[in-house]
Amino acid sequence: MTDYDVQPATRTCAATGRELKPGERAFGVLLDEGGKLARRDYAAEAWAGPPAGAVAYWAGRVPADDRRQKPVVNDALLFDCFDHLATATEPDKLNFRYVLALLLMRRKKLKFEDAKKTTDGAEVLVLRDARTGSRVQVFDPRLTDEQTAGVQDEVFRVLGWE
Repeated sequence: MTDYDVQPATRTCAATGRELKPGERAFGVLLDEGGKLARRDYAAEAWAGPPAGAVAYWAGRVPADDRRQKPVVNDALLFDCFDHLATATEPDKLNFRYVLALLLMRRKKLKFEDAKKTTDGAEVLVLRDARTGSRVQVFDPRLTDEQTAGVQDEVFRVLGWE
């Protein structure tokens, strides 16, 4: 399993070091740092737009308490990550993109069209983007159910949805 070394929201502004207060508007950013995904949070007054290397970013409010809440799935964020990994060749990133595709299919944002084998015998899913109608291909890493669940947990952890 890949360890992305990404923590959930820290409630600390990455630019100022100031504690983010419950109910305060804040921005989250997912960065590609040396091939690893890292999350940073910013206070609204310190936000000057996404930094270079941003894979995705979003705005929200710091939760009022630490109780576990059902995560709000941000489809645009899922697509940003999915698109960013389109040219990835590393096995861990291919696994991550595959699980993102499964999540987007479950949310009916990507639709299954076909499965085909490449000349080297690898299986590729052919999916249609419900937003644009364009076709995308996703390498099927042939993960077991247990591996898929582990990668999904990692996706949720990286995006701060755990």
